[in-house]
Amino acid sequence: MDFSEYGLTLFKQAQLYAPENLGRQDLLVAGGKIVAIAPHIEATVIPGCEVIDLNGAILCPGFIDQHVHLIGGGGEAGPHTRTPEVRLSRLVEAGVTSVVGLLGTDGITRHPESLLAKTRALEAEGISAWMLTGAYSLPSPTITGSVDRDVALIDKVIGVKCAISDHRSSAPAIEQLAQMAAQARVGGLLGAKAGISVFHMGNSPRELEPLREILRHADVPIGKLLPTHVNRAEPLFIAALQFARDGGFIDITSSIEAPIDPATAIMRALQADVPLAQITLSSDGNGSQPKFDDRGNLTGIGVAGFESLLETLRKLVVQHKLPLEQALSPLTRNVATFLDLPQKGRLAPGGDADLLMLDDQMQLRAVWAKGKQMVRDGKACVRGTFE
Repeated sequence: MDFSEYGLTLFKQAQLYAPENLGRQDLLVAGGKIVAIAPHIEATVIPGCEVIDLNGAILCPGFIDQHVHLIGGGGEAGPHTRTPEVRLSRLVEAGVTSVVGLLGTDGITRHPESLLAKTRALEAEGISAWMLTGAYSLPSPTITGSVDRDVALIDKVIGVKCAISDHRSSAPAIEQLAQMAAQARVGGLLGAKAGISVFHMGNSPRELEPLREILRHADVPIGKLLPTHVNRAEPLFIAALQFARDGGFIDITSSIEAPIDPATAIMRALQADVPLAQITLSSDGNGSQPKFDDRGNLTGIGVAGFESLLETLRKLVVQHKLPLEQALSPLTRNVATFLDLPQKGRLAPGGDADLLMLDDQMQLRAVWAKGKQMVRDGKACVRGTFE
């Protein structure tokens, strides 16, 4: 009997991080899923099975990047500063096998419908993708007319995003924020999804006070509210540490280098008694990186990449001496837990075969998404439709 149609692949002698360190293991993949992990799996009893001998190389879960401008962001300096759409190869070459797309400042010329189409396109091209409805402003731009209906009825929509404590936000009232978060929560319950609310954080002195007000005025669990870009300002970061100690998740942006670089932010959080499980890391990839003076005038603009995810992992392990299993968690298991994606972020039987092969210097050598190889020798071997 020919089993080749099941996509059988046996990874031999991997140094397996699930992300916990499991030591030398064999891992069997079939139909895009992990079906077995054991110290020794005999390939000769599996007809049509491809065997890949890793000879002690690191095998770990693929990264889940939960904050990416899939259809571009920006526009703060006019239409010519709109950033481009994300290409599949950029994602996989950065180790990203699962992605969550969202809108940014520009919720006028960019729309949730276009983001949904891009999300489905990336799925068709080989990785896993979801999205958030909404944008910076409230009321949230949606597809069906309301946040709760988007989350409950559209398979790819798992939550909502807005901006607070930022001069580019719509200065929403606390009642608006609370209603938005409550709608995402109920939509998540009805649609069996995370039902999360992600808050772009700016440099305003208000810091996390709007989130505290939501918790005071609504019954949305703290674990459903995520402040992101929390390493962009020292006072904001201090407030975020307390938010995490109180039971919330905090998201550190890998493309923000100052005032607190992402690796240092993670180490400081751990030293401040923040549970590792409450920390996530995302890239803000393809988002614009505008610079404003003290009067709010734009003085420069760039675009965020994805390479900062791997660079942060390397700094954590090589420079800060954080064990790899801990350094991986904010990119894998922690994100999967927050997003309620049990098939992602872990290497275990029944989970998706999203795999990264790393060398001992944390350099990316190969990537598999749902069992299909996407990167070989550090370069994409599968590209998007129009690349």
